[in-house]
Amino acid sequence: MADDLATRVRADASTTAEAVTKGAALLDDVIRNLISRQGRYPDIASAHDWYLALAYTVRDRMLARWVASARTYSIQGMKVACYLSAEFLIGPQLGNNLLNLGIEDDARKAMFALGLDLDELLAVEEEPGLGNGGLGRLAACYLDSLASLQIPAIGYGIRYEFGIFDQEIRDGWQVERTDKWLEKGNAWEIIRPEVSYYVGFGGHTEHAADASGHLRVRWIPARQVKGVACDMPMQGFRVDTCNLLRLWKSEAVESFDFEDFNAGEYYEAVHEKVHSETLSKVLYPNDEPEIGKRLRLAQQYFFVSCSLQDMLRLMDITGTPIEDFAEHFAVQLNDTHPSIAVAELMRLLIDVRELSWDAAWSITQRTFAYTNHTLLPEALETWSLPLFNSQSPRLLEIIYEINRRFLEDVRRAFPGDEERVARMSLIDETGGRKVRMAHLATVGSHAVNGVAGLHSELLRQTVMRDFAEMFPERFLNVTNGVTPRRFVMLSNPGLAQLLDKTIGDEWRSDLSRLGALAAHADDPAFHEAWRAIRRDNKAALALRIQKTVGIDVDPDMLFDVQVKRIHEYKRQHLNALYIIALYRRLCRNPDLVTAPRCFIFGGKAAPGYAMAKLIIRLITGVAEVVNHDPATRGRIKVVFYPNFNVKHGHWIYPAADLSEQMSTAGKEASGTGNMKFMMNGALTIGTLDGANVEIREEAGPENFFLFGLTAQQVEDSKREGYRPQQYVEANDELRDALEQIAQGRFSRGDTNMFRPLLDNLLHHDPFLVLADFADYAACQERVSEAWRDVRQWTRMSIINTARSGKFSSDRAIQEYCERIWDARAVRIDLAHA
Repeated sequence: MADDLATRVRADASTTAEAVTKGAALLDDVIRNLISRQGRYPDIASAHDWYLALAYTVRDRMLARWVASARTYSIQGMKVACYLSAEFLIGPQLGNNLLNLGIEDDARKAMFALGLDLDELLAVEEEPGLGNGGLGRLAACYLDSLASLQIPAIGYGIRYEFGIFDQEIRDGWQVERTDKWLEKGNAWEIIRPEVSYYVGFGGHTEHAADASGHLRVRWIPARQVKGVACDMPMQGFRVDTCNLLRLWKSEAVESFDFEDFNAGEYYEAVHEKVHSETLSKVLYPNDEPEIGKRLRLAQQYFFVSCSLQDMLRLMDITGTPIEDFAEHFAVQLNDTHPSIAVAELMRLLIDVRELSWDAAWSITQRTFAYTNHTLLPEALETWSLPLFNSQSPRLLEIIYEINRRFLEDVRRAFPGDEERVARMSLIDETGGRKVRMAHLATVGSHAVNGVAGLHSELLRQTVMRDFAEMFPERFLNVTNGVTPRRFVMLSNPGLAQLLDKTIGDEWRSDLSRLGALAAHADDPAFHEAWRAIRRDNKAALALRIQKTVGIDVDPDMLFDVQVKRIHEYKRQHLNALYIIALYRRLCRNPDLVTAPRCFIFGGKAAPGYAMAKLIIRLITGVAEVVNHDPATRGRIKVVFYPNFNVKHGHWIYPAADLSEQMSTAGKEASGTGNMKFMMNGALTIGTLDGANVEIREEAGPENFFLFGLTAQQVEDSKREGYRPQQYVEANDELRDALEQIAQGRFSRGDTNMFRPLLDNLLHHDPFLVLADFADYAACQERVSEAWRDVRQWTRMSIINTARSGKFSSDRAIQEYCERIWDARAVRIDLAHA
């Protein structure tokens, strides 16, 4: 039936028969999947039905490569890089997989033959709610690069049923809606009930000597949860390598209690199922209340235990001795969320596999490496001892023993320095005893890396100084990177085609080849082509803005963009203060010569972060006033683009003229949005923070708009007694902007709405917003002047793209492989696997 239907469809599309010849096989398979997998036929199929049929067709091609990859790794006994992360913000998969397989044109022709538009089907796909921001986006980029570089790899995480939240803006405020990304299923995953593991919680431990007189510990959990593997293929770019993202779904060990049911206890009969499935229900529950903390810790232990048990199972399948574990698996801890894995691997090796402590500890340290993503002390996870003990009593015993042995080493290395011992202890004894997870990750790993040159140096100098002095050989830097496949080739096809035409297509697999673009930076014809592509991207974004938020935007304006998580240290409110000052300046002087601008914001505030939500409300309040004032029509527009995610980033990154990277120096670990903007030709206005330092070095100071205090100046200012009021007194525009907010100008006359934000700025200003305002405003004037020189701005834009090659995730993964994991590429030959 499927063959007959495909023939009939091609006959009906006879006028396009030549156009679809190359996609004929794909077309046949799409129709076959529509019928055999979904029970639909073309006359009644919805857009979502067709999307699924195409997704299954693409997945089938990936699975052949996945099987070939897994078989090759098994036969050759290759070392596998395992990336443990609480987030994998992988984005929509269909377009990316079509691109990586090299069949996007075939798919477009096949869909056209069916009377369908591929772009419309791509828009149907729901974005997987498996992450929040940079941490998860980085993990996804690394999976892309691992497969593209043909490195054997597995990503391990949690299959969240609900993502963090969908963001709406109602009456100017952020409103959180449930992210039901799995509501219509997930075409890319394969659920494997046969690959499941039990994870215990609570209970008690029993200590006894075995027949050889060795102490053995038995953990008797109060309850258990089953983790079931849900697999998603991760296809490499134009190679046959297809790696694995394995996510764990929690289930009850016994889903239904017939005794309770027969006794009339209907709720109790399913209670365990409901309770167990809560573990993988939602990404990042609010951890302010105790129940939220308990769930987050349980989630972390759940997914690392399942992942480590899975690695041990793979060892057993191949008959590899457990003593060789570290030679077969390199496990990267992406931030502190999976750091409990250090104690769990020790438990599995000592209690389950009955290795000696010294043998187990050697394996553990050689296996793990830890990536630190923050210098903010509040972001370095700690867990209270009572909470930890109630969840994992055996692991707490192991952490105590790790700490006892480690502190003996500290005392030998630094005799008499008990203050250092207290600082380095895995247990924080001040203000309520807590387990310091970053310390556990550092002690249990053979390598600790920061994610930008400045961040890694500050890591050694500040939060990890004691450890860096004791283990200097462990600390290194691996600057973050992003995948050019998704963030240039997929999201900016016009630019990708221009690059192919100008410098060849080798840049697609080696981003350093973009350097050749610099030779065209002064070519007038190339300038014209460059500007045409950029304007098309801006026009497309302007159309989406109009449809999404109802604001008309002129694509010829300077698109000044700040999209990222809303946080005080990222300083979106500094941007807002400048907009108010510029708006007031234009109101006073309508003839002022300045670049017409559209300020575009996007990002989510954590549900429990009141100050971040207030910053969003300030931005929307400013937009409400500025966009409706005839005095500034055509001069300024302000847009808050709701629900910023990977999908929306596809439109925003290619359309930005100016990238706002204005975090307080010393607070941003690296950033990855800054790299995506740079690749797409945006110029950066920013502080010397995170990867901005390296972006400026690569682009050249003349192609970067620098402002603000340095990290050292920030520390000096705080040490000397920072007084925010002195900056207000010295700057009329800043004082006026703050007064306008206080008077209710941007809150519909409500003089109390922004009082917490103003009080925080005027009396504390922990992130030195007011100290950097004057320099930021002056820098924005340099931006405006540069924008008016079209030739020079175009040249700067081209140079930024040309010098962005360093920031490919391929380069970062190569450094991990060579400097930390000792992992090597394996060529997969689909024809002979």
